[in-house]
Amino acid sequence: MARLSLSPQLMIGQGWGDFALLDSGHGRKYEAYGPHRFIRPEPQALWSPRQAHWAADAEFVPGSDDDGGGRWHFDKRVPEGWPLSRGEVKFTASCTPFRHLGFFPDMAPVWDWMGERLTGREDAATLNLFGYTGVGTLALSQYGPVTHVDASKKSVAQARANAALSGMAGRPVRWIVDDALKFTAREVRRERRYDGIILDPPKFGRGPEGEVWRLEDGLPGLVTDCARLLDAQSRFLFLTVYAVRMSSLALAGLLDEALRHLPGTIEHGDLAIAETGENGRVLPTAIFARWTND
Repeated sequence: MARLSLSPQLMIGQGWGDFALLDSGHGRKYEAYGPHRFIRPEPQALWSPRQAHWAADAEFVPGSDDDGGGRWHFDKRVPEGWPLSRGEVKFTASCTPFRHLGFFPDMAPVWDWMGERLTGREDAATLNLFGYTGVGTLALSQYGPVTHVDASKKSVAQARANAALSGMAGRPVRWIVDDALKFTAREVRRERRYDGIILDPPKFGRGPEGEVWRLEDGLPGLVTDCARLLDAQSRFLFLTVYAVRMSSLALAGLLDEALRHLPGTIEHGDLAIAETGENGRVLPTAIFARWTND
């Protein structure tokens, strides 16, 4: 029976050559993505900025409602897309209408954590639900076959382009455009198993055939089906959630219910990114729960 740890954990990402959190405060953050600098909203940056002036190429200004709207305001010319990398994985960054840059840098410690769980395991089969533009999928692909699922044809096309950019087009990846709930339910019926599963569901979304996803409604059933795709030889399940009024302990309780038939440990906590420089502050970005079977 998996053991639930009640003590929260922190997974803190650091900057690397192509990304840095330069400063934060007054509800915004100042970041470097390769040669370009951007300002984006960040409600959890309650403190004051340390730098007097942020020289940014562009800023995302949110709309006046709570629906996540808004638009980019450009002070300098920014290309439609430009290449970045982390380790052997290369990908294209761009100013998307959803306020992010085409990938999520706070997931970097998660990619490393998954790799540590799979090191030494040959041909580990992993499942990436809500896989978006595939940076996590490509990081996993060095350990074995990956099934990448996303409801957006555009996102899966970008993921495949990132694989080609990385020289990984020949890696054993199944690129699937599908609703995560429907796909996972079919995998259960097929009696498939995986060595690891990562899921990064949005608060709200739509499937390729107009299916409506609401986190609070869909997540319990999805986690239950994911648990059925794991066994005592599997290594991990990692769940992360953004922009919700929910505790990581709630996510851990969900995993505890679904995975109690397996050995291992269930933990929960915050994802965060550290600012660059000496005594850089740590900016929380999301909550997570994870099952580990080491």
